[in-house]
Amino acid sequence: MSVVAVFDVGKTNVKLLAATPDGAILEEMSARNLVVDGPPYRHHDLAALEAWLLDGLADLGTRHSIGAIVACSHGSGGVLVNESGAAMPMIDYEQEPPVDVVRDYAAMVGSFRERGSAVMLGSAHLARQMLWLERGWPDVFAGASAFLALPQYWAFRLCGVAAGEVTSLAAQSHLWSSADGAPARLVERRGWARLLPPLRRAYETLGPLKPALAKRCGLSPDTRVLCGIHDSSANFYRYQAAGLSDLTVVSTGTWIVALTDRSGVDLDREAPGRACNADVLGRPVPGMLTMGGREFAAVAGEARGPATREALRRIVAGRTLALPSFGGDDGLFPGTARRGVVEGPLAGDATLRFTLGLLYAAMLANQCLRDLPPARTLVLDGGLVRDPLFGAILAALNPGVRVLVNRDAHGTATGAALLAGHETRAAPAPLSVETPDVSDLPDLLSYWSHWCDRSRPWSQAS
Repeated sequence: MSVVAVFDVGKTNVKLLAATPDGAILEEMSARNLVVDGPPYRHHDLAALEAWLLDGLADLGTRHSIGAIVACSHGSGGVLVNESGAAMPMIDYEQEPPVDVVRDYAAMVGSFRERGSAVMLGSAHLARQMLWLERGWPDVFAGASAFLALPQYWAFRLCGVAAGEVTSLAAQSHLWSSADGAPARLVERRGWARLLPPLRRAYETLGPLKPALAKRCGLSPDTRVLCGIHDSSANFYRYQAAGLSDLTVVSTGTWIVALTDRSGVDLDREAPGRACNADVLGRPVPGMLTMGGREFAAVAGEARGPATREALRRIVAGRTLALPSFGGDDGLFPGTARRGVVEGPLAGDATLRFTLGLLYAAMLANQCLRDLPPARTLVLDGGLVRDPLFGAILAALNPGVRVLVNRDAHGTATGAALLAGHETRAAPAPLSVETPDVSDLPDLLSYWSHWCDRSRPWSQAS
């Protein structure tokens, strides 16, 4: 059986996985994504990562017949390249650019429709990285051949073909307007179009693995290298590949990310947490995001789960609330950063903290849903759904919606692997989901209303 090798590049860790064409994960290896403090700035060690990737492919190739390789990654990684490889080190997106770059970028970046996301901190946007490189190293920038989002950089290293790809560019790069399906006007104004290669679909084969790399890894010279995809779009794609539509997906981890295929969001108006990504065909995918996992951890503290219905009943009956926001980000409620508080008669009861934290995270997820058009199907996945009560709470808060829970922890890799069969798939991809148990729950709709009434004035009090 031909196997798909998935290179999943996270900010802190990287994974190399072997998957079946149906997306089932066969094995996984992982490593730290090393960062070097400098010079010329804090950056990722691409050479070390490439060596690890090639060694990993050689290792997987001893046990599997690898027919295709695909990379997926977060949306804040990009590399300036020339014909031989990286022209400058890959900027760590948490690295703060020079003050003048931050100031001038804020003045030039354009409207929310052009950006598709808020203006975030550090070097989170590929366009801001490009401005910094252009200002700091003008000769290198002028001699570069392309600026590639991270999935396409790895495809370029493996097969030698430089390509652009819409899901990667639509993920807070500020180089692409998903609403218009076109480059942001900033690209033309800065003369950057020459550095953005022609677009290819995420599932397209850019070429075979370079002969020297195929020999080094012991792989077939016909091994396909796919264009690659943004991680959240890969996770969304696995549900599209399974035949779902009229769909919202809420993925939970450090971030709660909600994406929908429904239209109706005003993409000319910026709102807290609002974003607009793209799917593999380039269609706009409105979304919301907030650091729900980190907020959950701040409330739960050292408490351990699972959450219980008895604890939930006590919290709801006593109207004990966790109000945003405990971290340094305002999230969905402007002015609340580091002002988070637990209030109510059971605020000091440590035995309830895990359940309260989970309930609070569900409130944040539900707030994301309220800012998106309603969809017929809601799918929940990621770390928080390991606790059955999370899905049950959201199902109770969304009566009339088909709520499904996917406990598979490999959503991004599964979606990326499914790309290899996109053009030949004759039937929906398999998908294993559960329906939450909403029996014996307290009146969560009333609690939700009360939480909203307290959260909104709280966010406006600053």
